[in-house]
Amino acid sequence: MTAALETLRAVFGYETFREPQDAIIDGVINGRDALVIMPTGGGKSLCYQIPSLVRRGCGVVVSPLIALMQDQVDGLRELGVNAAFLNSSLDSQQVREVESALQGGQLDLLYVAPERLVQPRTLDLLLRCDIALFAIDEAHCVSQWGHDFRADYLQLNLLHERFPDVPRIALTATADARTRREIAIRLDLEDARHYIAGFDRPNIRYRIALKQNPRQQLLAFLRSEHAGDAGIVYCLSRRKVEETARWLQEEGIPALPYHAGLPAAERSANQSRFLREEGLVIVATIAFGMGIDKPDVRFVAHLDLPKTVEAYYQETGRAGRDGLPANAWLVYGLQDIIKLRQMMDNSAGSEEHKRAEQQRLNAMLGLCEITSCRRQALLHYFGDTLSDPCGNCDTCLQPVETWDGTEAAQKALSAVYRTGQRFGVSHVIDVLRGLENERVLQLDHHRLGVFGIGADLGANPWRSVFRQLVARGYLSVDMERYGALRLQEKARPLLKGEESLALRKDSSPATNTRQKTRQTLPEDIDITLWEALRECRRQLAEEQGIPPYIIFHDSTLQAMCLQRPRSMAAFGKLPGVGTRKQEKYGDAFLQVINDAAT
Repeated sequence: MTAALETLRAVFGYETFREPQDAIIDGVINGRDALVIMPTGGGKSLCYQIPSLVRRGCGVVVSPLIALMQDQVDGLRELGVNAAFLNSSLDSQQVREVESALQGGQLDLLYVAPERLVQPRTLDLLLRCDIALFAIDEAHCVSQWGHDFRADYLQLNLLHERFPDVPRIALTATADARTRREIAIRLDLEDARHYIAGFDRPNIRYRIALKQNPRQQLLAFLRSEHAGDAGIVYCLSRRKVEETARWLQEEGIPALPYHAGLPAAERSANQSRFLREEGLVIVATIAFGMGIDKPDVRFVAHLDLPKTVEAYYQETGRAGRDGLPANAWLVYGLQDIIKLRQMMDNSAGSEEHKRAEQQRLNAMLGLCEITSCRRQALLHYFGDTLSDPCGNCDTCLQPVETWDGTEAAQKALSAVYRTGQRFGVSHVIDVLRGLENERVLQLDHHRLGVFGIGADLGANPWRSVFRQLVARGYLSVDMERYGALRLQEKARPLLKGEESLALRKDSSPATNTRQKTRQTLPEDIDITLWEALRECRRQLAEEQGIPPYIIFHDSTLQAMCLQRPRSMAAFGKLPGVGTRKQEKYGDAFLQVINDAAT
């Protein structure tokens, strides 16, 4: 571990490892396999990068996203690491150059797409070379129960068969117990040491609100809390992605779309701009994001409900990788629930798979409707614990009011039953409220005993009741009958008066945007110096054609502002300043600091 610590300090500019990085790195250096579950921003990459530099040979990293390999390799080269990648973006001459460097022992790290790795030509090449280790990044892609399943990952167990003496480390930020078991089985890592580093991201503030006017809710959130910040807005459909990106542009917010249906060149260009420019918003489907290394994403906003808690955690985890305050903001409504359940019902999966997906959606709905600390519930889902409420989610900062919804729920369930379980929410609410509109009269539903028994509540409160009854499994939605509500077995004891039900009081749009998190800079920081350092970083990045964060993270610039080093030796002691970056950038940033002092 002496060599590992020296590498950490000299190359990456940090003094100590976080737990359990030291144990993982020690094990891999000594030839042992590992399965690592570590939150985004927790330092997973160091767990294979440092052993690759310490062990003899080249570390081979299996990465699912070709578009990101260039930036990962650029970042390593900035640190003085000999890194390269092999994927379909290279022409034949470039491929030969990388292969020659690998065979000549000139590479420390090689990034390879899984489909490229399993080709006989690649395997034969690797068998002729010294391989330090195999790192399988985004390992949840191997699981058919995961949210990012990739069929090409299923062949990666051949690494154990073809390279039995080379240690393997599989890493992911998102895996519940079932997914972890499948990763271990499919990658032949059942005998490996498993490291679960905890799932908490304390710098992220989780906020979930009801859709009322989602575009205006999003606009208020961006303008009041994230003006000029980089962020991601997730939408369920490609059409909604493009419409939302156009609308944000019209509102004066720089935004670009990203989804799998865009031309490859446009998709790549938009992703590249997001990584390299500051203050840009990307509007995307879930096709965007896996492996995104941009550290200064200040918010992730969801305009539609994610399918699973795993997906929600993975997507929100792209915010605040630098450890500074960030927002995870979500709005959802009953139509989201109906749409996702329809998609699951119409999927080609087995009945077992559909049941599992329904359970996962129910868990996501439970997280939305919960009245206690969201972070505690989120961590509990992954088998992690938090002893006290976090104080940094909406339900902690603004405790949810509840009301005894037993009688209202009984009325709602009775109305569904008396109308024949053949109608959607809007019609049942009209009956409850005693509205004598054309459809109610035509169907003679004004003669039912439940007609008008809910006149004391307005349409929106009744929608809240029905949303919560669907979310909690008292009602289902039959999409083959145009969204008809149906009673579930769970509703029986509630209807009989054998149990009570507390429901959330839905907050107004105004209260949904009060909890601000824009506190990325310490109060005592010199803003003039901060902006001068950012401009220096921007110019250097532009000259080299790389993202600014590859030069230095915001946290390192903050350290410059607070410590104001005046010598090269002092500059080299800043967090995130390794030997290579000290030599390459020290003079430029010291000049800015010295100029600010005169």
